[in-house]
Amino acid sequence: MKFVKKIFKTLGPGFITGASDDDPSGIATYSQSGALFGFAQTWTAVFSFPLMVAVQEMCGRIGLVTGKGLAGVIKKYYAKQVLYGAVILVFVANTINIGANLGAMAASAQLIFGLPFGFLLISIALATLLLEVFVSYKTYSQYLKYLTFALFSYIFTVFVIRVDWEAVMTATLLPKIQFTQTYLLNIVAILGTTISPYLFFWQASEEVEEAVAHHKLRQMGAGQPKITPNDISRLRMDTAIGMFFSNMVMWFIIVTTGATLYPAGIHSIQTAHDAAQALRPLAGDAAFFLFAIGIIGTGFLAVPVLAGSASYAVSEAFGWKAGLYRSAKSAPQFYLVIMLAMIVGIVINFIGISPFSALYYTAVLNGIVAPPLLFLILLIANNKKIMGNRVNNKLLNILGITVVITMSIAAVAMLATFLF
Repeated sequence: MKFVKKIFKTLGPGFITGASDDDPSGIATYSQSGALFGFAQTWTAVFSFPLMVAVQEMCGRIGLVTGKGLAGVIKKYYAKQVLYGAVILVFVANTINIGANLGAMAASAQLIFGLPFGFLLISIALATLLLEVFVSYKTYSQYLKYLTFALFSYIFTVFVIRVDWEAVMTATLLPKIQFTQTYLLNIVAILGTTISPYLFFWQASEEVEEAVAHHKLRQMGAGQPKITPNDISRLRMDTAIGMFFSNMVMWFIIVTTGATLYPAGIHSIQTAHDAAQALRPLAGDAAFFLFAIGIIGTGFLAVPVLAGSASYAVSEAFGWKAGLYRSAKSAPQFYLVIMLAMIVGIVINFIGISPFSALYYTAVLNGIVAPPLLFLILLIANNKKIMGNRVNNKLLNILGITVVITMSIAAVAMLATFLF
């Protein structure tokens, strides 16, 4: 127990990043995958794991080596058009994602409390905002780690329902890809919600926050931290554990919904009620409660990450003071951007889109936005002027190029099915 406690204490930005990747958007997308195709897309969890580790390690290392977030690095070494293009992509994708996640949290809370959607939406947004603005980074990062336990409700279910494990393992290890519009749309959504742009900016900036918290750096953007081989090893272990946890949860959600919703003929998830059916075998009528807790818990984990990463990008682009370690008084613009992203997210919920449909299509949007940002991250991670002797090794470059090509082909193939 002490060993587990020690490991958990050493986990940082990589673990939080991995867990926040299983946000309401991810849960909705993975549930949709199981409902639509049964176990047919379980292979994506195995396939995306090394790609996620490579991408997030690159992002974390960029922050750790430079003492800046991604936007700060892009601003210093690349043209303004590149900077503003990247920041706009992230801010737009994040605010839409925030809106979809808040809507799903409010819809799920309705299953428990039966209160008006609008009241729950604003209450949840306000609670999230107050925690992010007024709780110190040290306390806040610990709170984010403990929220990851909400994801275990999706793992436990698999062990109390009837699952054809031979079919699961066959689909996981021997994928059969279908070149249909629905299949490709779902692949883009899975890749988009798993390898998400907001996670790139978040982990880079949080590595800088960690450096400030451990007195390796005076403040964000003020020089480079004094890093050691142990720091790089810690980053790699933290990131690998976080991404493994993320993909493990993803796999279990697809298996759970593939074993329950798919054979029951529920092939489209439109509401929290639909998705809750996946947990009914575990807890009967209490399935709605468990599902709601999972969505609300992961939402409270992911929404601050989405708002924070958007604000890091915007603040660094305009040269404003940034960082959760700062007070609202010392970094007013940073927290104003967080507030703006939350407000836009709230407004999105009043334009008549189903929260769960919004979750799914924001995942698709992320899948389209990610490739150009990943290409830029690869350039930075291989630039000796920026990274010194901490540039990518051969394996990271192979994995990085693979993820750019894979996500680009998936997005183009998906768009081609709509055009032709």
